[in-house]
This record gives sequence, structure tokens and C-alpha cells, in this order.
Amino acid sequence: MATQATLEALFGGQAAAKVLLFIQNYEEGYASGIAKTFEMPVSEVQKQLQKFEEAGVLVSRMVGTSRIYTWNPRDPALDGLRLLLQSTLDLGIPDERIEKYFRQRRRPRRKGKPL
Repeated sequence: MATQATLEALFGGQAAAKVLLFIQNYEEGYASGIAKTFEMPVSEVQKQLQKFEEAGVLVSRMVGTSRIYTWNPRDPALDGLRLLLQSTLDLGIPDERIEKYFRQRRRPRRKGKPL
């Protein structure tokens, strides 16, 4: 089990760890969505996403005007990296932070459904 502090040390900072944890949890993401989730500057998130894409860990595609990032299935270290990130999400982050950052609604609510 790794903690978020361990990931920050391994990946060189808080922003890098948060970006990878977000992608692991939601399978894909875009810079402004990740930045909004963690209340970070968009430029900082973009820098991390670009760094991981250049390293071959992530790949991106354009959807409308948004660049969506996801895992690169050709990365040979992907399975180990994802296992480390998933164990951190499962055991290394307090429940209140999991609820705040990693349990966001991803689909629209049915019309007329009460909150």
C-alpha cells in the first residue's frame, strides 16, 4: 500500500500524483476538469498531463474542443503503475478525501429526479 505522500515523492510533486490518481479513478480526464476537482491552476495540470504524455504513460485525443487524456495501453509499465495507484485509492487515502475528490457524479441526473 502506498500513501499519497509516497506517490508525491515518487512522481515529483503533488500535482503529478493527483493527476495520475484522477486518471486511475475515472479512466480519463481533461485538464480543466482535473484542475476544478482539486482546485489547482489549469496550467499546472496541463504541464503534468503533457509530461506524462511525452513519457508515454498517457495518450490524448480531441473530443470537440477538449483534449481528453487516458492510459497508453502500449506502455510496458502500465499494469504495475495502475496497481500502485489503485492500492493507494483503496487503502492509502482517508475516506473523507476519497468522497470529496474521487466520487464525483459522471453522468447526468434523470430529469425530474429529486436531489
